[in-house]
Parts: sequence; C-alpha cells; structure tokens
Amino acid sequence: MHLKRQQAPKNWPIFRKGTKYVVRPKFDTQKGIPLLIVLRDMLKIAQNKKEAKRIIHLREVLVNNRSVSDEKKNVMLFDTIMLPIMKKNYKMELSNHGKFYLIEIKDSEANHKIVKLADKKILKGKKIQLNCEDGRNFISEIKCSVNDSLIINFKEKKVEKCLPLKEDAGVFVFSGKHSGKSGTVKKIYKEKGVAEVEIDGKPISVLIKQFLVIK
Repeated sequence: MHLKRQQAPKNWPIFRKGTKYVVRPKFDTQKGIPLLIVLRDMLKIAQNKKEAKRIIHLREVLVNNRSVSDEKKNVMLFDTIMLPIMKKNYKMELSNHGKFYLIEIKDSEANHKIVKLADKKILKGKKIQLNCEDGRNFISEIKCSVNDSLIINFKEKKVEKCLPLKEDAGVFVFSGKHSGKSGTVKKIYKEKGVAEVEIDGKPISVLIKQFLVIK
C-alpha cells in the first residue's frame, strides 16, 4: 500500500506537491526513507520510479555493503549507500532542522556505522547477542550496556567498538524537539530515562531514547 505524499514524515526531503502517492517503506516511516526515494529524489540518479527500480533490481546499489533488491527498503540514519559503478559513497544524515540528507563519504568510511544498542540477550553457551536499534543482531564479547552505541564494521561483519553512555559523551539527537542537534552529556538520570545534554551552550533535558552516543 502506498503512502499519501501529504502524509509523508516531515523529515523526508520531498516536495509536498506532485503525485498523490509516494512509496511506503518496509517498516516505520519515521526511521528511514525508501531506497527508491533516495535514488530518485535525493541523489537524482533516476528520473522516475521505473528507472530507480531498474537500478535497484540490477543490484547496482549497496546499502551498508549489502546488495539490495527491494525499492521499499528503509535507508536509516547513518546508513551508507555505495554505488560501485559510479564510484560514489554516501551516508544518511539528519540536519539541525530535522530533515534527512546525504553526504558523500570516502571508501574507508562506507563500511562503518554507529548504531544504538537496544537490547542484550544471553544465548546458549553464554554467548551474548547484541540487538541494535536498526534491527541488526551480533554475537560479540565486547562489553557494553543498553543505550550505549556500537561501531559496526560491515566488511568484517562484527562490532568493532562500544561507545558508552556516560557524562561528557558526545551525543546526537535523532528525534523529538531537538532532532538533528549534537551535544554533550552532563548528567544522566537512568531511572527517569532522561539525560541533561548541553546543546548550543544550554543544558537541556532529553529522553535517552531520543539520542545516541557518537563519541
């Protein structure tokens, strides 16, 4: 089922006037943009839906170093897009106005992503499974806690590093009133699920679920 253009999330950088419908992503419209829209409306390497679908179905696009065949696939915050034929790489970012946009990145950056740790599970053999907020799961011995961030290495398919949620940590707000802004953690109130974050020189209360650690 398609999504009415006027009802598309405000963080999508698309024109509000045009065709009545736009493609609906595979899940949560707030957490990403369908690959078709990324290729046609953001990168403008396709003039229409037919051309975008052809590029995708020819496996000429990699998202997080994996070939994609579904034009409805969500491209989420900090996901990387690789276009091998064009020798171009991009990363999905969020502006300080709360809108998704793309930046061109180097080959060395295209195989890494920062993602928030949503949950941990102990499996048979006391193996630890780390469940990321973007839906990925990893078996890893790296010590980390829920709400920390992980640096994922797509090429080696492993968790490379943990960025802990702590005082003085650098964070990026991805939802809510301060979406798209970066700051520094000053105090953490875990029982309330809130942190005091200094943004633009001012201390602001932000829900922990609305930001992720980036350094």
